[in-house]
Amino acid sequence: MPLHQYVYFALSSRRITAQEITDALGIQPDETKVVNPRRRPVDPANPFCQIWKVVCREPGLHVDEQIAHVLGRLRPQVDRIAELMKQYNSADDENELGLEAVLEVVRYFNDEQHDGATQPEERDKHNLFGWALDREAIAFLAATSAFLDVDEYDMTPFPPSD
Repeated sequence: MPLHQYVYFALSSRRITAQEITDALGIQPDETKVVNPRRRPVDPANPFCQIWKVVCREPGLHVDEQIAHVLGRLRPQVDRIAELMKQYNSADDENELGLEAVLEVVRYFNDEQHDGATQPEERDKHNLFGWALDREAIAFLAATSAFLDVDEYDMTPFPPSD
């Protein structure tokens, strides 16, 4: 079964820019994104949300190996990430987070259209379907107040209808 998967750690905010996150952490993101939903006025000087990401899209790795790669880049600044989370998420404003942290796992099964999709075979010792979080990853998530989100999609085409 073809499998395409990737992992990223993201910090998203309505109060701090992606550049400010980069400056605070001293880590260049792999991707940034500015989101201005239609329900709010589009104002480039005051975006609705900015997202800062460190990503691993390397094919052939287990999810836990991809997670280790991403967190390995971030671990030197775990205390600074925790400080930013506290700084921008005060108890005074419980209704809106100023900074949100997420470790995202995205997996596409039966994804024959994606370049680089890996097809694990029974004889392979390196089966990519299973994965786990080790203690270090869980400790990182706890220290940074991050949550884990796993999105899995079955890309099997529907049979043609008669």
